[in-house]
Amino acid sequence: MTDTSTQRVAGKCAFITGAAGGLGAATARMLARHGAKVFITDIDETAVKTVASDINRETGADVAWASKQDVRDETAWQRLLDEAADVMGGLSVLVNNAGIGSLGGVERIELKEWRRVMEVNVESIMLGCKHALPHLRKQQPASIVNISSLAAFKVDPDYTAYNTSKAAVAMLTKSVAVDCARQKIDVRCNSIHPAFIRTGIVAPFFASLGEEEATRKLTRGIPMRRLGEPDDVAYAVLYLASDESRYVTAAELVIDGGACAV
Repeated sequence: MTDTSTQRVAGKCAFITGAAGGLGAATARMLARHGAKVFITDIDETAVKTVASDINRETGADVAWASKQDVRDETAWQRLLDEAADVMGGLSVLVNNAGIGSLGGVERIELKEWRRVMEVNVESIMLGCKHALPHLRKQQPASIVNISSLAAFKVDPDYTAYNTSKAAVAMLTKSVAVDCARQKIDVRCNSIHPAFIRTGIVAPFFASLGEEEATRKLTRGIPMRRLGEPDDVAYAVLYLASDESRYVTAAELVIDGGACAV
């Protein structure tokens, strides 16, 4: 059962994409443990429904719902946000977490791949913000949290599309934040920029290289010389989703073990 004394987002209703595992699942669990209802989505329907069931079992209450979602589909965004607001009794938090990686320098990447990355990593966030805002207006104070990456600031030429998409997320976030502020609506919008986090994305490195060598390679530009954990990001989302951060908007929260400093 959840300890009600630590419910920092009690009464909040959150919609979280890319929540079948990794950062999305950790965020959903974190928000639910602190009193929020969560509607979680992913392209992997079976896995995301399992996460929701696990959350309900842990909390001992029906606080989590799940559905399949292709975040590139605008009609699906509208339908699922309406459904989430209906089952949760409103919508006060949007976490745009879904995203994909991509490898290839500017001379090697195919236009089809470039467009795929932009659709998933950038356009989906625009769609989420656009169609969530009518719901968020009704539940002020509300919060949008966009998961970007350290790659928005630290360039690797082998990740041209990924770097560009994550930098676009940072600027899109600021645009939405300032737009809301100018309209005098209490909806904040912030981005989170993690370095390597110990999720399924880095699992192949550990499988092929072993724990010591994989850690050495992945953390060579990180002063703390370790990977982040999913909860390192989930706690940041918790703060930005809560009313503790009422004066924080258009911010870039970097979670990188000091990598941006060197």
